[in-house]
Amino acid sequence: MSALTVREKLAVLSDAAKYDASCASSGAAKKDSLESGGIGSTEGMGICHSYAPDGRCISLLKILLTNFCIYDCSYCINRSSSNVRRARFGIDEVVKLTMDFYRRNYIEGLFLSSGVVRSPDETMGEMVEVARRLRLEEKFSGYIHLKTIPESSAELVEQAGLYADRLSINVELPTDEGVKRLAPEKKPETIRLSMARLRQKMEEKAEPTLKTKKRERFAPGGQSTQMIIGADKTSDDGILHTSARLYGSYHLRRVYYSAFSPIPDSSSSLPLQKPPLMREHRLYQADWLMRFYGFSQPEILAGSSDGMLDLAVDPKLGWALRNRGQFPVDINRADREALLRVPGLGTKVVAKILETRRHRRMRLEDVGRICQSIAKLRPFIIAEGWSPGALTDKAGLREKIASSCEQLSLF
Repeated sequence: MSALTVREKLAVLSDAAKYDASCASSGAAKKDSLESGGIGSTEGMGICHSYAPDGRCISLLKILLTNFCIYDCSYCINRSSSNVRRARFGIDEVVKLTMDFYRRNYIEGLFLSSGVVRSPDETMGEMVEVARRLRLEEKFSGYIHLKTIPESSAELVEQAGLYADRLSINVELPTDEGVKRLAPEKKPETIRLSMARLRQKMEEKAEPTLKTKKRERFAPGGQSTQMIIGADKTSDDGILHTSARLYGSYHLRRVYYSAFSPIPDSSSSLPLQKPPLMREHRLYQADWLMRFYGFSQPEILAGSSDGMLDLAVDPKLGWALRNRGQFPVDINRADREALLRVPGLGTKVVAKILETRRHRRMRLEDVGRICQSIAKLRPFIIAEGWSPGALTDKAGLREKIASSCEQLSLF
């Protein structure tokens, strides 16, 4: 069998990396090659597109170091028993690819993950060496995200933090029971221990040193994680419970939700069909409610009969429909926390409302000018010259709003 070319390896290992969702570059410290004397930047516009919190599009070379793996996780396309085409990059090849792609303005950074070959430490050591060479030898100042291996040594993870902008450790599945059943070679307690060590190290490095009075650079983009949804029977409420615990315990920047995708020759314990992608989308929306809208995890699905998010309406609207007694909200008097709970009002719109009403009372059409859809708002707000009356408690309100906000399909 002839050796694969770099181009063939790239085709195999970039395709194998598509199941990794946690590749956003949000939270990265802004760096510029003009300041560092090297090459690359985490700013500007630039084969994977991610988006920073301010809306900037970041293009990343998203690849695996190898899709060989000693583990046999049932849900993974790259498991040891899987009949897939295998490939493996050398350290020099990844470094050269990254620099060549950057110089051609294809990318602004690297997202590097890997299957585990021979041992966790050996694989993690090669990933760290890729990042080290990029930073120290190539003077690369662009974004680097490394997917760390929980079973690898704490020393290697610490080295990774010196060169990477963000580190991530996958929790794999929402529950320990799911991990033990579908990935028996992985231990949930080991994953959590690695995440705790990483948090501790980040907190240590965040303190200014006595000598320099400066903070040491260590994974400035923080840590994130990813869990597969739909591979087991965990409800959305259970998934959000796990996410809330992860945010609270390890100060994660993001939890990513990746819808399970059926794979060839899979275990009979796995579902035959993938969950609807809308479920993944609704989980992200619910995650946003916990992080930016002041919702506690239990209240998002409180009152739901099955613990599942409504796929037809967004989670905030679903909550409002189950809690109609808290509406309508007076747009001219309510505080920020109450306004953030109104369906259709985002954080930026609420900020504009608070600013505008300092100068004049707002009418319904005034709100309509600064938000995307007034259809969601009408039943839940009072404005100058507008009151929803009995509309808030109308029996067919959910169906009416859902139909007015229906997402168009391209196919």
